[in-house]
Amino acid sequence: MKTLTLLIFALILALTLLITWWAAKRTSTTSDFYAAGGALTAKQNGFALAGDWMSAAAFLGFSGLVSLYGMDGSLYAVAALAGFLVILMVVAEPMRNTGRFTLGDVIAYRMQTPQARLAAMVGTMVVNIAYMVPQMAGAGALMKLMLGVSYPTAIFIVGLGMLVYVLFGGMVATTWVQIIKAILLLTTAAVLVAVLLVRLDFEPLRLFSTVESTYGSRMLQAGGYLKHPLDPLSLMLSFMLGVAGLPHIMTRFFTVPDATTARNSVVWLMFLAGSFFLVTTFIGFGAATLVGQDAIRAADRGGNLALPLLAQYLGGGAGTLGGEIFLAVVCAVAFATILAVVAGLTLATSGAVAHDLYVNVIKRGNVSERQQVRVAKMATLLVSALAIGLGLFAQGFNVGVLVILAIAVAASANFPIILLSLFWRRFNTAGVIGGVAAGLASSIGLALAGPAFMGSHALFPLLNPTLVSMPIGLLGAVLCTFLGGRDRKVEARFGEVFFRAQTGYGAGPSP
Repeated sequence: MKTLTLLIFALILALTLLITWWAAKRTSTTSDFYAAGGALTAKQNGFALAGDWMSAAAFLGFSGLVSLYGMDGSLYAVAALAGFLVILMVVAEPMRNTGRFTLGDVIAYRMQTPQARLAAMVGTMVVNIAYMVPQMAGAGALMKLMLGVSYPTAIFIVGLGMLVYVLFGGMVATTWVQIIKAILLLTTAAVLVAVLLVRLDFEPLRLFSTVESTYGSRMLQAGGYLKHPLDPLSLMLSFMLGVAGLPHIMTRFFTVPDATTARNSVVWLMFLAGSFFLVTTFIGFGAATLVGQDAIRAADRGGNLALPLLAQYLGGGAGTLGGEIFLAVVCAVAFATILAVVAGLTLATSGAVAHDLYVNVIKRGNVSERQQVRVAKMATLLVSALAIGLGLFAQGFNVGVLVILAIAVAASANFPIILLSLFWRRFNTAGVIGGVAAGLASSIGLALAGPAFMGSHALFPLLNPTLVSMPIGLLGAVLCTFLGGRDRKVEARFGEVFFRAQTGYGAGPSP
């Protein structure tokens, strides 16, 4: 059975490596490496965005939360649709029109100071690394189930895989791996739901009644996981604002030729990712009913293996040919998902280090394209080492919860400075620094003091800190703007920046 699992896993991995080899031959300039040459269509970028968002940490963690805690897990899964609307209506077009490769480009285009670019770079790095850790944790749990290797070994395998994708193929490879992975993931979910419906004689409501009779009505009510009355509101706020502050999502708008394509790619994202996460409730309740909560917790106390265990059960159970094949396919697709997402995160983080710090701050733009790509690849090695180190400490946490905490940091530190840079004339460099500092300190501090990390001994009552930390980040940006005094040059540029953000005039056909 392990040989069969390895074979299926090797076939999917070989497909992604073939894509990387193909992409490496088409990656020669900095635009190719960071933004795929700005030549993606709306459908291609939409599938890649969906692949970025349908991370293993999200679909494993969210379905696990549903299986253990009921409808509160469903709120995690569907709340992101509100965030996609904010991206579509507010962020996608201005980001595409004012940026080039990174979030720092958007801020620096308005402020024209290295300090503002550095602050944006810090926010990018912290959010990306926080988002990367749960992906690594999901990989460790999957590899342990699939191949029987230890958790640390699995973490090192993922680190090696993402290095290969980024170092050799850049954004071109990462994009096409995301597209293939999104197709595989959607197909796998459709098959899983179809088999589950057949098991239920196409009466899905039976599943909900079975869950209620087995575990009580609490599984169909709020409060199973989000204990505090304000937790759902904080979660929704985190999604609405945090997704628009995730650098690895935002940089995808630099891979398309114009703002119209950027907006259309978000529509594709909403349709694809929304369809997928709407069925996580069904999958989670199916796992709770057929596999059982005790078996799910025994495999991983955070519930991250509920979906693979359900696949194994629907295929015929552990030890059967059908069960092992179904399990192997789901795990291999999930593992490809993790590799693709961490590759995108690594690319966005290394891009911030190389493009923002080295090229634009240290060298002030006096760098050849070949040298910039070389520095980006060196930064990739450092980022990968850091991700591996932090991933070793994430074992046992529900990866979906860790993902949302990363999004809370994005909502508190990144979103306020993006919003104010694009829409407030008075905003200045001091405001950028103050907003990032206040947002990072409050979101990370409150998260570490909250129930996600301290359990019943929490000093802060909310599982998700966004309801408090986002206003602190926004207040820090506004107060520091006034404390920094008026910057007439920055204010004078606001009209030009706003006009370009809204119309795209001067942005050019591609990055």
